[in-house]
Amino acid sequence: MLEEKMIKPLRDYVLLKVKKEEKVKTESGIYLPENADKEESQIGTVIAVGDNEKISVKKGEKVLYAKYSGNKLEIGNEEYRLVKNEDILAII
Repeated sequence: MLEEKMIKPLRDYVLLKVKKEEKVKTESGIYLPENADKEESQIGTVIAVGDNEKISVKKGEKVLYAKYSGNKLEIGNEEYRLVKNEDILAII
């Protein structure tokens, strides 16, 4: 698990923990790989926010972010994404 002190976003960046997609199970009971015919998740949980006063989300909120936005970070077996505040589309 990511230690909050390891990565501190600057300016208007937000660090998100990407929601893991569940395994896909077909009607006949066969499990497909996680990446089979599937887009990447666009849902994440806010882990840390930058120091810009205009950031509209808070730590712990679930958000929807723009497709293909930000930078991917993999720490351990967890996936994180560093996105700009403007790339966050909604709070879920």
